[in-house]
Amino acid sequence: MAQDSSLPEFWDTRYRGRVTPWDAGGVPAQLVKWLASRPKVRVLVPGCGSGYEVRAFAEHGDEVTAIEFSDAAIEAARRSLGAAAHLVKKADFFSFPTAPYDLVYERAFLCALPRRIWAQWAARTAELVRPAGELAGFFFFDANDRGPPFGISQAQLDALLGPCFTLEASLDTPQDDSIEVFKGKERWQVWKRKL
Repeated sequence: MAQDSSLPEFWDTRYRGRVTPWDAGGVPAQLVKWLASRPKVRVLVPGCGSGYEVRAFAEHGDEVTAIEFSDAAIEAARRSLGAAAHLVKKADFFSFPTAPYDLVYERAFLCALPRRIWAQWAARTAELVRPAGELAGFFFFDANDRGPPFGISQAQLDALLGPCFTLEASLDTPQDDSIEVFKGKERWQVWKRKL
């Protein structure tokens, strides 16, 4: 079994073996609440997994692109999304060509990446979010040494995003509907891209 979560084979093995403890089976209540007060925007959902949030953005009226680099994850997302399956593209977050987005959504993507490529994630996210656009979603705060999921501290996240983003909103209370592995450690945050 592949052990490097930066490789598609790692995720293929887990999806095909139905070892997907990160799959929440639905859309987080905080995202639903946030979307209700938002205008329609151009959204990127990297590492979209089974695609539940992709459907939520699409139903909100957003222009949404979801990407995955694991064939097995893409198959799962397309099954889940049905008529909206065309929104999922096979692409590598670090290299796919695209114009900037108004919003990049985060949930269980950063924490799925090995820490050695977090600086690349931050730089690429800054490239993908237009000036005054947003990075919003759920971040996994934990001091664990092993992963995935790889936990982060607020200080580490500030160091990664601070050069290009400003923290606009943070809910410091745990999410009620987190999956077991994230329970009590997942926080909603919105970061605004600096001009």
